[in-house]
Amino acid sequence: MLDAQRMIQDLKDLRTLTANDDGGQRVAWTPIWLKARAWFKEQLAELPVEVQMDPAGNLWATLKGTSEQKLVMGSHLDCVPGGGWLDGCLGVIAGLAVLRRFAATGQRPPVTIQVVDWADEEGARFGRSLLGSAAFAGNHSIEADRGRTDREGVRLEDALRQCGVDIANFPQATAWRKNVAAYLELHIEQGPVLEKLGLPLGVVTGTKGVERHAITFIGQAAHSGATPMPLRKDALAAAAKLALEIRTIAGHHQDAVCTMGSVKTFPGIVTAVVGRCEATLDQRDLDANVLAQMFEQAQTASHRFAAEEGCSVTWSPIWTIEPIPFHPELLDLCEQAVREVSGTGHRLPSGPLHDAAEVARAGVPTVMIFTQSLRGISHNKIEDTLEAHLALGVQALDRLADKTVQWIVAKQ
Repeated sequence: MLDAQRMIQDLKDLRTLTANDDGGQRVAWTPIWLKARAWFKEQLAELPVEVQMDPAGNLWATLKGTSEQKLVMGSHLDCVPGGGWLDGCLGVIAGLAVLRRFAATGQRPPVTIQVVDWADEEGARFGRSLLGSAAFAGNHSIEADRGRTDREGVRLEDALRQCGVDIANFPQATAWRKNVAAYLELHIEQGPVLEKLGLPLGVVTGTKGVERHAITFIGQAAHSGATPMPLRKDALAAAAKLALEIRTIAGHHQDAVCTMGSVKTFPGIVTAVVGRCEATLDQRDLDANVLAQMFEQAQTASHRFAAEEGCSVTWSPIWTIEPIPFHPELLDLCEQAVREVSGTGHRLPSGPLHDAAEVARAGVPTVMIFTQSLRGISHNKIEDTLEAHLALGVQALDRLADKTVQWIVAKQ
């Protein structure tokens, strides 16, 4: 039988081991992250599994089945500084619970079962998210990443080497895709939708595409006391108009979001009209056409507001990723599993990116389950989910694993 309570206790034990009064401290490529992995290996030592680290630093536990076709479950043990006790590690420890259930039968499962802890999903130290899963998918960016530095000036390449990983070997991680027939991930929602609906679980339809850009408005710095209001070329005023307009743009679409998350003004003093304003815009939706439309609307609006304020505006890309829908057949199986344990099967997209997105980009049939997040809060020490919902989440993952095994066997 699946032991959901043991999974919850494992999560609490991991929190005790790797958190302090400020929250979780399992930042990738740090001693505390290595401590979390050592603890995880101790749990795996009780099982008849092979534990290996791939060339990108991803940690794999393999229970061999009668078929070489593989069902993979997982997520990430790393977290942001001061993070919560569930983000990422829930999926790894839930995968461990299901792995224990398969191993407890004493017989080989019909397919090989793997649990993976993806390396550095958060990108909290060096700013490169989904590092290990991207390498697995063949989407590594070695030359752009190896020279990244943290706040102390430590290079990413050197931090990896201290953990036994050579970034030059990242391309070899794609070999671990061989025979992977499906990937399942349990994760907290990190948002308020399920709580607002009063639902413990959700079926994730995919991860939203992202358009992320830097926007610079150029006006004229001038004395705040001597420059009449009608004669100002205020770059911040133009940016402020755009910050409000993106809310209207997103509001035309059900699940779209637009965020101006950073604004810097120059000269940035109380006695000067803003001559230059640098802002960032993050736009997300699961529909590529909607995403493209919102991007075009935001650009058009920015030029209109710049003209109104006597300014100019330029755009430069920061990062883009396409919408990634999850596998339709696995979505149906996932909904069945979620309904069986919770009575409902609500489907929703994921705004945040996850390792599952990179796995799906590699062509692996993929699906995710969300558990409700209390207050919709994550990346914060107050992050929490009711224990009853955690239990339902791992039970749904367990049922989905069985259904997916049967699906894989039927396709052989």
